[in-house]
Amino acid sequence: MTQHVSQAPQLDSNGLRQALRIAGGCTIGFTLCKLMNWPNGIFFTVYPMLLLGLVPSFNKGVIRQFVASAAYSAFIVLILQGLFSHLPVLMTLIIFASFCILFYLMSSGGAFLFGALGAVSLSIQLHFASHVDQASSIYPLILSNGVAIFITIIIALLMHGLFPDVTARPMRAVPHKDKESIRHEVLLCASVATLSFVVFQVLDLQDSISAQAASILILFSLCFKAAGTASWQRIIGTLIGCNAALVAQLFLYNHTDVLLFPVAILWILSFIFSRFHILGGGPPGVGFGVLTTFGILFGQSLGPGQDLIYSAMYRFSSVAVAVTVSLSAVYVVHRILNRFSVTRHHTYD
Repeated sequence: MTQHVSQAPQLDSNGLRQALRIAGGCTIGFTLCKLMNWPNGIFFTVYPMLLLGLVPSFNKGVIRQFVASAAYSAFIVLILQGLFSHLPVLMTLIIFASFCILFYLMSSGGAFLFGALGAVSLSIQLHFASHVDQASSIYPLILSNGVAIFITIIIALLMHGLFPDVTARPMRAVPHKDKESIRHEVLLCASVATLSFVVFQVLDLQDSISAQAASILILFSLCFKAAGTASWQRIIGTLIGCNAALVAQLFLYNHTDVLLFPVAILWILSFIFSRFHILGGGPPGVGFGVLTTFGILFGQSLGPGQDLIYSAMYRFSSVAVAVTVSLSAVYVVHRILNRFSVTRHHTYD
């Protein structure tokens, strides 16, 4: 009798090269940020992960969407902090409208990358900008984000030049959606994203950027049922990522001031978990959650004289709470919107 032994799934040639691009890209961004002593290392470490992980191919259209998303989020932050920071209600309404535009582009399929990157970038910059002392202090933040965008594009071009795809990738078909479902997804995601911002401001959770980013990332699925799966995957990914960071700290011990050591560990971890992300088929799942978790930890919390232990433990607990609360809000808003025919979600009912 012949026995069939199941084998673990393997990366194809294109997948292997994408994993090398992700690992190399985030490592180069992290290294440049630490060598140049630039602030906001989260931008330089996570942006390459997003661009190289969410988009396997790279062309002028991708560059345009990436740059446009950065310009859009920077413009919104400058306008809000410069003109409306003393008017919280009006500021909240503008944030809601800004998220509506981004999620509409994601839901309609017109410019998914623009919407996704813009939502993450806008959320992160609003979080940082809301905790500065003066309006003029947001300019270094905007400048840092702009430099990170430019560096990320250069890194992406370099990585695609060094590790190009072997075979052409098939084009992904954009699913057709009726207008009611699009309205449902836009209002649902924009409402929860805005609510996330308001809650983090009211509770003054200055050190919880990872939790707020997680509450936005689970909305990429755009609907309640898929958001449930995305939330569970995000929590598992964060748990694994935080534990990976703790293991990395054991190897680093008190040698974080020797840049070569964290650089080597970041490359190894990002390459290993890029494999799980790519084998998942491309959409953000557990593997992508792991990547962005320790990308945020390395970019924001790791430096000379610093360690990852407290940050990792706090980050998992805050992300777990934020994702649970966000998913509860998604369910409530989903049920309310489905009561009206003009905003009923037909695809998953």
